[in-house]
Order: sequence, then structure tokens, then C-alpha cells
Amino acid sequence: MIRFSFRQLTYFVAAAQEGSTLRAAEALNVSQPAVSVAISDLESTFGQKLFVRRHAQGMVLTPYGRRKLAEVRQLLVHANAISGSDEDGSLSGDLELGVFSTLAPAFAPGLMRAFAALHPNVRVHMREENLDQIQSDLTGGIIELALLYDLDTINEIERIPLADFQPYVLLREGHPLAKRGKVSLIQLAAEPFVLIDLPHSREYFLSLFRMAGVMPANLIRCVSIETVRGLVANGFGVSILITHPYGEHAYDGRRLTYRPLAENVPPQRAIIGYSSNAPRTRLADAFVAVAQHYFANLPVSKPPSRNRK
Repeated sequence: MIRFSFRQLTYFVAAAQEGSTLRAAEALNVSQPAVSVAISDLESTFGQKLFVRRHAQGMVLTPYGRRKLAEVRQLLVHANAISGSDEDGSLSGDLELGVFSTLAPAFAPGLMRAFAALHPNVRVHMREENLDQIQSDLTGGIIELALLYDLDTINEIERIPLADFQPYVLLREGHPLAKRGKVSLIQLAAEPFVLIDLPHSREYFLSLFRMAGVMPANLIRCVSIETVRGLVANGFGVSILITHPYGEHAYDGRRLTYRPLAENVPPQRAIIGYSSNAPRTRLADAFVAVAQHYFANLPVSKPPSRNRK
């Protein structure tokens, strides 16, 4: 006999996502006591605590709560797909998506628009995250899918390839290296280098220099692509990027120049990742199909060419 309701499970997932019963209640448009009672009832039913309550820090899932959250999310997605399907078989429900922060601005909005055009009754909830948080949320059941780069440091996930992106050189307009058709890592190492200082990202970009047997002596660190572009455009250094935003200007209007690397370095692959311990749902399969088509038809997936004069 089932001793819990889908409403209780929905309240549990909301509390896990929001980190407090108050924010969960606000998101669900219900009272805070209703969420608290639902969670207490579930804990009584399961016989174990789902959360640890910490003063001034909200609620944190217990190890059991993390395992149960993954199961509950899968159950709710399947239930929504069955009960919410239209007569024509169209999909409905909620899909939790994580997106790596350097990929999100360039690709997530267009990809979500393309998915919404085909599946208007599916609500995609996007989380912009770093790679460590993506891996944690996938294994913890917070998100079902993630859009990220394929790095060896990301473990315990299944990978679906989307597109390969070639690293390219970023220079200010008029930089002496811009006169060259290609720029070598040795030449870049002699310049101040603007580095994306995010976990795993920084290791990847520095590994390119290690492959060439050099290392920049002067590193300028920041955590966003647009800050990198702004610093380079204003003459503070050079950089290497993978994601290629549309246009050749930084936020302040200063122009940038793109050049390919002289070295034959391996491309970086964008992927959809999902937990090895959770089979994909119909909603996830539909999103993967849209993502594969979207990336296969991206004009920016080609390496940057010489800027027009």
C-alpha cells in the first residue's frame, strides 16, 4: 500500500531545490507549514531523515535524502509524462537542466527556445553552474541532464556528444600577433595571459601550454568569458577560448581579433551528460534529440576565421 502522495513528493523536491521550506512554499504558492508537514510525514514513512536543519543555513539533504531525491525525481517525471500527456501524445511536465556557465550564454537560450517550440508543455528549469556543481547535482538527482564540455575530470556520468569546438586565440585589435595567420602557444606564453579561473577550465587551458612545453609567466585570472574578452580587448593580455560568442566586440565596444592556434591541439567536445545510475526519461530523450539537431546546425561550431578588415 502506498503511504505517501505525489503532492508530498513534489514538496520534498521543491524543498531540496530551494534549500528551505519557506522558499519552497513560495515557489509552489502554498503555505510553509504544508511543506514542513509533508516532509515530516515522508520522513516518518521512510523511517529516515531526508534533511539536516541548520540554523541560518536552511536545509541540507542527508546522504539518504540525496539518494531518495534521485528516485523521487524520476518517479515524478514519469508520472507527469503519463498523466500530463495530451491525446496526441505530446509531452508535458518538468525537466531540470544544468548548464556549464561558459556554455550557457552562447547556447542555452537558443537551445531552450528550440525545445519549447517543439514541446511547449514541458517546463525546462535551467541551472547555470560550474562543473563541480553539475556533477554533484547529477549524482544527487537535482538535475536530470547537463550541457557541458567533456573533460576527463568529470566522472560517473553518461555522455552524448553534440559538437566539437577548436580552441582559438583571442587578441585585441591591432595586436602584433594579429598580423599572423596562426599564433603559436610559445608566442602566447610570452604575453600576459588572461585565464578563465574556473575549476577544470583553468586546468584545460594550462594543459595546452604544457603540451607545448611552455607556461605563461604572467597570468591574469577571471571567471567569465565576457570579462576575458573585455580585458583582452582593452590590451591587458591575450587569451584562448573555446566558446565563440557572436560578434567581434567586448561589452565596451572595443574590437577583438580571432586567430587559430598554430599547434594541432585536440578539440573540446560539448556533450549532454546524465547520471549513470538514472535511466533517461521521455522528456530527457526529447531534449537530447533537440540538442543534437541544434548543435549540428550551429554556424558558430566552425573555427573562427581571420577578421574582416
